Amino acid sequence: MQQIPLGRTGLTVSDLCLGTMTWGTQTTEAEGHAQIDLALAHGINFWDTAEMYPVNPVRAETVGRTEEIIGNWIASRGGRDRIVLATKIAGGGRAAIRDGAPPSAATLRGAVEASLGRLKTDYIDLYQIHWPNRAHYHFREIWQYDPRRNDRARIEAEMLDILQAADVLVREGKIRHLGLSNETVWGAASWLRLADRHGLPRMATVQNEYSLLCRQFDSDWAEFSVMEDMPLLAFSPLAAGLLTGKYQGDVTPPGSRRSLNPDLGGRIAPRCFPAVAAYLAVARRFDLDPVALALAFCRSRPFATIPILGATTLEQLAHALAAAPLRLAPEVLAAIDAAHRAHPQPY
Repeated sequence: MQQIPLGRTGLTVSDLCLGTMTWGTQTTEAEGHAQIDLALAHGINFWDTAEMYPVNPVRAETVGRTEEIIGNWIASRGGRDRIVLATKIAGGGRAAIRDGAPPSAATLRGAVEASLGRLKTDYIDLYQIHWPNRAHYHFREIWQYDPRRNDRARIEAEMLDILQAADVLVREGKIRHLGLSNETVWGAASWLRLADRHGLPRMATVQNEYSLLCRQFDSDWAEFSVMEDMPLLAFSPLAAGLLTGKYQGDVTPPGSRRSLNPDLGGRIAPRCFPAVAAYLAVARRFDLDPVALALAFCRSRPFATIPILGATTLEQLAHALAAAPLRLAPEVLAAIDAAHRAHPQPY
């Protein structure tokens, strides 16, 4: 697996990241540990998790279980220095986590120290804010997005408070770097401006959804990512499994993510299946595996992109890892461009 710099952090990571959000519900601890072993054997040293995981659904009784599974692996296998570990503090509004309290100077330390305990480690390499404390356009909210609901003074004051609290944790060695998730260009620019103005830690990365079916990152975000050297950690690069083709015909395979989340977080929409069909046709035309096509597309972008590979089963992960080395030829990229123009923003 290729190793690349993680923006300006000084860290070197694999150009694929291991996702973990099903561990503790759909994926058992033993299966999660087997996935870690397989990923490491393929050179993947970058793992992503979150305090709210596992999902499908998020429940009070399982919050933090995924971090515990990772922590148990670290405790039993050792080698913390072999991995770059990312986790997240949940945004506000989920009753199962701190009764819905958002990230703040008051909640940050408790969240970090709880994650450290579950992960059985002394430090977190990349600590991310899972979603903003304001209206945003992620998770299919773009169809009703209204930024007039946001209070700039309140937002910037909260950002500054969080950066100041995080600075203390960085100086204590509990966090090495900060990152964003489900953020906007204005939001990221504001975080950087406040950090520069007050001499506080800089947000190093952004984790947003990105795939052949979800390309909101391609314009202003792309420019910002390049100019500010802020890599994209692309979650759902297979569009929650849609790009594998397993849901074509509007079917729901037993045990699949759709069996627990029927609309796949709003991705099942009238124009979704025709768009998937177009990309499956590109894969057939060039004799490519659809999973390989989707992952290679993410890594072909003109901005630094690290796809996050999440798999429910070891077999799914092995399939994705076998597909991972593919690099796309110009004629394949041209066919993808044609399909995108014909099927923009399908959900």
